[in-house]
Amino acid sequence: MAPLKPWMARLLWFVGGYNLLAGVGMLCFYHEGYRLLGLTKPELVLPLQLVGMMVGLFGVGYWLVAANPVENRNVLLLGFFSKGIGSVLGLYYLSIGALPLAFLPILFFADMIYLPPFLIILRRLYSAARERLPQPS
Repeated sequence: MAPLKPWMARLLWFVGGYNLLAGVGMLCFYHEGYRLLGLTKPELVLPLQLVGMMVGLFGVGYWLVAANPVENRNVLLLGFFSKGIGSVLGLYYLSIGALPLAFLPILFFADMIYLPPFLIILRRLYSAARERLPQPS
């Protein structure tokens, strides 16, 4: 059994590129992001830039998973938890009105949409890893 079906590898390559571009955007084009969402730019943008760096690194990580799926499956697990926690936090801040509704499509297409396929891929990769373990004699 191949560790990844073709759609899984393509998804990981796509998400990797998406995250890398989103990370660069958060590092370099944060003015436009705040303006797009109608938020006041804070005095210190370092926290946003650090998140952007992490998002970009996750993009590279998803490419590593696509290239060596079983060996790098734990990187995908971290990405799954990151997207899950990010989704919960984003929905919380939307629900209390701290973020505008314009943030919901961003949250959906950046994090929430990937949770089901990541879970499917993770199950397949952990199953493939178990199959590779030596059988007790």
